[in-house]
Amino acid sequence: MVIKLLNKIITKLKGSNYSLDTNISSGYLFGLLFNRVLMLIRGKLSFINNNGILFIGKNVTLKAKSRMSFGRGVTIDSGCYLNALSYNGITFGDNVSIGKHVVIECSGSLKFLGKGLKVGNNVGLGADCFYGCAGGIEIGDDTIIGNFVSFHSENHNSDDLSIPIRLQGVNHKGIMIGRNCWLGAKVTVLDGAILEDGCIIAAGAVITPGIYPGNQIYGGVPAKFLKSR
Repeated sequence: MVIKLLNKIITKLKGSNYSLDTNISSGYLFGLLFNRVLMLIRGKLSFINNNGILFIGKNVTLKAKSRMSFGRGVTIDSGCYLNALSYNGITFGDNVSIGKHVVIECSGSLKFLGKGLKVGNNVGLGADCFYGCAGGIEIGDDTIIGNFVSFHSENHNSDDLSIPIRLQGVNHKGIMIGRNCWLGAKVTVLDGAILEDGCIIAAGAVITPGIYPGNQIYGGVPAKFLKSR
């Protein structure tokens, strides 16, 4: 009875059919439901611009809320830190899920505001990830990001040997991740990387600047073509 009720609720929220495993105990489901109610209340009290139900976990820090815009059914799990201070802020589509302890920094310095983060629909951002969005990051629909993945859309200038690197300023090109991509655990994505639709990145890979044609699998340090899907 509980599973059927939750299936109906989740299906309605996601806008597509959803079915829980029947082996999950009623006690676990009641605990899950209670936790989601608390997350829903926090979402209501956040006063963030959104197009529907918003779930926010415990100990979540949200800065520059006026520059955040969320779609329907967004979940931000416990311990996350989101700072949207930037020109474009943070935009999430529908059914975006953010795992525990994710850090999103849209500006690397108060001297120059960054560009921000744009995430499409039905995207899963894994736990313990870092998104440095000063140069701008875009993630397409239906993409999944593994745990401990980091994005760095900014580089330090370092050509002048007479000046400390920290005083030479920065440069950035931005990062673009296409639709229906899968980035495995502990992937590092550097500024200037463009992944076309359907790319798979093996765990631990380092994505250097350049264009990665779609529907291919890449891996290694630096990441190289492994095979077509």
